[in-house]
Amino acid sequence: MPGAPAIRLDNLRRYLEERAAAPALAVGEAAGYQGMRWSGIAFTSERDLARWGLPYRGTSIGRPRGWSEPSGTIVHKLLDQLGAERAVVLWNTVPAHPFFPGRPLSNRRPTAEEIGEGARYTRRLIVYVRHPANAGATAFAEGMRRALRND
Repeated sequence: MPGAPAIRLDNLRRYLEERAAAPALAVGEAAGYQGMRWSGIAFTSERDLARWGLPYRGTSIGRPRGWSEPSGTIVHKLLDQLGAERAVVLWNTVPAHPFFPGRPLSNRRPTAEEIGEGARYTRRLIVYVRHPANAGATAFAEGMRRALRND
């Protein structure tokens, strides 16, 4: 589809904006060919996007109902049941879809190098700071300074 990468990026941008105050982060291993490859969002298929409605859009061609991602179906069903769809940010350690050479509609385990590279960025999403109570104010302040500098 023309403009597919920009559409997926726009989907991800909107998704993250809607969950900017989410208290939880759920991290998976890697993007799959039935979900993020077409939606731009971890554990999310084109059928999820259709359920959410505009402005979300899928990017595949020739599949009238779009792709359905098995793991994502389970994840979104549970989030819906818990009323927590916007309380959790879904993410993958390896945001690119790893596939077997010549078979883009396949999933392969990511390499250690791919996981290591993705983990560097995933760790930036997680802020660990000491709680300020019980004489921890100085350590808390320093931890927040480091986190905000992305050290």
